[in-house]
Amino acid sequence: MKVVLLCGGLGMRLREETEFRPKPMIEVGGRPILWHIMKTYAHHGLSDFVLCLGYRADVVKRYFLEYETMRNDFTVELGKPDAVSIHGSHGERGWRVTLADTGATANTGARVKRVERYIDGDTFLLTYGDGVADIDVTALLRFHEKHGKVATVTGVRPPARFGELITARGAVREFREKPQASQGMINGGFFVLDRRAFQYLEDDDACVFEREPLERLAKDGELMVYEHPGFWQCLDTPRDLQHLQELWRDGAPWKIWS
Repeated sequence: MKVVLLCGGLGMRLREETEFRPKPMIEVGGRPILWHIMKTYAHHGLSDFVLCLGYRADVVKRYFLEYETMRNDFTVELGKPDAVSIHGSHGERGWRVTLADTGATANTGARVKRVERYIDGDTFLLTYGDGVADIDVTALLRFHEKHGKVATVTGVRPPARFGELITARGAVREFREKPQASQGMINGGFFVLDRRAFQYLEDDDACVFEREPLERLAKDGELMVYEHPGFWQCLDTPRDLQHLQELWRDGAPWKIWS
């Protein structure tokens, strides 16, 4: 089963980090956040990836082209460019990665539509290249298969930005540092889609997956939500990056792989 990752955005709110690389290549704990997301799927036995590239596609392509030599010792024989012997291995053996340039200015719906030819099954997974979670992808797939609709979106309740004061008669009874938001869920990514979803998409740069396509799916009764109560965090701002770096040092709640 294919896992499609959206990796083509500009990341304008992280301009200092994204001037020379796309947002999914920003490093957390010495590895691109894209790698962390792929490790999550691979932990659940899903390691056939399709990356929808756009802005600075060359950076992502180079990363995977050089992956073996940059992660292992190797021997080269000069004068024979194909004579490279890799010594050792790494934890990503068996990953299959298709790198598809879906256009520098395309929106999310157009990017997904343009990789349709690489999807060879009836069902595929889709997420953004800038958000991590301790989501049970196996349970997500079971949920999707059970309800039989075209699409499943994962709903999350992100942590509040500020601490919460619980008061009574002017006295603070309890202080909660950045509690989980208590009101409605938001789109946390981690979609599961049937091939029928391509009928809702247009090969047009202006097609935004989260607007008309998802709105039409909801109107048609074909969009279900899988509620994820656990950890979830996106990378949108310098504050988010700092927070993720701190979490990585403290044990990384999204690190479900060994």
